[in-house]
Amino acid sequence: MDSDLRLDRIDINILTQLQKNGRMTNVKLADAVGLSASPCLQRVKRLERSGFIQNYKAFLNLAKITEYVTVYTEIYINGHKREDFIKFENSMKKVDEVMECHLISGGYDYLVRFVTRNIAHYQEVVEKLVDSNIGISKYFSYIVIKSPVMKEDMPLQTLLEHQPHAAV
Repeated sequence: MDSDLRLDRIDINILTQLQKNGRMTNVKLADAVGLSASPCLQRVKRLERSGFIQNYKAFLNLAKITEYVTVYTEIYINGHKREDFIKFENSMKKVDEVMECHLISGGYDYLVRFVTRNIAHYQEVVEKLVDSNIGISKYFSYIVIKSPVMKEDMPLQTLLEHQPHAAV
């Protein structure tokens, strides 16, 4: 893996295009970024090998598949030693309904996003976590009513504007 790889504007453009459509053919990608097919494919392979592209996946429209609820939960843990955080985080990785788990600075320890069938299912999951002795001292739940903005694409151009390691 080439961790010192410097991204140029074409690499950034390739990453931006692939975020929009990971199934884009190499020929269309090459056309979109102003390269011929062979050099474009070489760049994509290099970006994959270097870890800039981690995976390709389908984003599902869950609302078309089933009813569900999204709940954000502030979680406070009892201890604040390294092993307390490790125990909690390892436990959260095993919970299918946990979509995101973030260690947060400020008033509480973790912000966790759950996706469950309904509120009763969410409560079952949380009660099981509390009872599992992973260090949860208290939690506060926030049920999502509506999500007017949800983005999957990272704003690469904006994030890299003033970064010395990337030529945008």
